Amino acid sequence: MNTADLVAAALFAGVVAYGLFGGADFGSGFYDLTAGDARKGAAIRTLIDRSIGPVWEANHVWLIFVLVMWWTAFPGTFAAAMQTLFIPFLLALAGIVLRGASFAFRKYAETLSQAQLFGALFATSSVITPFFLGTVAGAVASGRVPGDGVGDRLTSWTGPVSLIGGAIAVGTCAFLAGVFLTADAQRAGEAALAQTLRVRTLIVGLVTGAVVLLALVPIREDAPTLSDGLSGRAAPLVAVSAAAETATLVLLLRRRYAVARVTAVVAVAAVLLGWGVAQYPWILVDQVTIDEAAGARATLTALLVAVVLAVVLVVPPLAYLYRFTQTEPSSTEEA
Repeated sequence: MNTADLVAAALFAGVVAYGLFGGADFGSGFYDLTAGDARKGAAIRTLIDRSIGPVWEANHVWLIFVLVMWWTAFPGTFAAAMQTLFIPFLLALAGIVLRGASFAFRKYAETLSQAQLFGALFATSSVITPFFLGTVAGAVASGRVPGDGVGDRLTSWTGPVSLIGGAIAVGTCAFLAGVFLTADAQRAGEAALAQTLRVRTLIVGLVTGAVVLLALVPIREDAPTLSDGLSGRAAPLVAVSAAAETATLVLLLRRRYAVARVTAVVAVAAVLLGWGVAQYPWILVDQVTIDEAAGARATLTALLVAVVLAVVLVVPPLAYLYRFTQTEPSSTEEA
């Protein structure tokens, strides 16, 4: 593995981290959106505020890491993707901004109608953001982003794999968030709420799994390079993901919520890693490889040094934050 591969691996580790932490964060918006009116949905919305309140800003550290690594290490492909896919990127960015602002403003709304407006913006943007990020991944995976950046601004991200990628991203985020919220409710002594979330999470998991299975045929036709990788060198990771998701569903049925969180994380991490392994060595599938896109060796080396420093200086505080919020739910309620 050369320097460019190491940098690409670090970049993709950031993608996996954002998929897990940011994904669980975004997925909570699905349950906010489907919670019901102000009275019926109060318990779920209060739980969501308590669960993601301390970490929702920290989760976007991973997105910043990915973008900085991409434009610094592989600048040509970053520019090409931004030129071709500026519409879904812009919509995803708008969703992130609206979501963060609405989440904060809802807590300080002076009237119920204001709170409902901010809540609707939070919930809707929580769903559309992962959808558009999923369409970006699908566009890259299906080879619709040329290295010169002159791809079609509309059809590049509206193909079958892009739309499927968006739907899977929304479902995966909702499933991951549901598992964590169910465990949070149970740990806080809210058994009835945990039961409600348990049922909804099971439904989301089954629907998402069905979408993934149905997607195999269009992926084969629309993204053959990715399909070959998924059925080849990435097949073990795909199998691990399927087994972990099945285990999560079984654990939810048995009300083993703490263990279900672990298997849910394994399922999502494995499917993301499988995507990366299947796509290797392409950074823009069928267009530009990692070696072809890499910047100067000195830049890549400096980035690896920065990654090591980040692991030492940034990851431990983030790990403590996540651990604290998962073991002391009541103490973070007012954070």
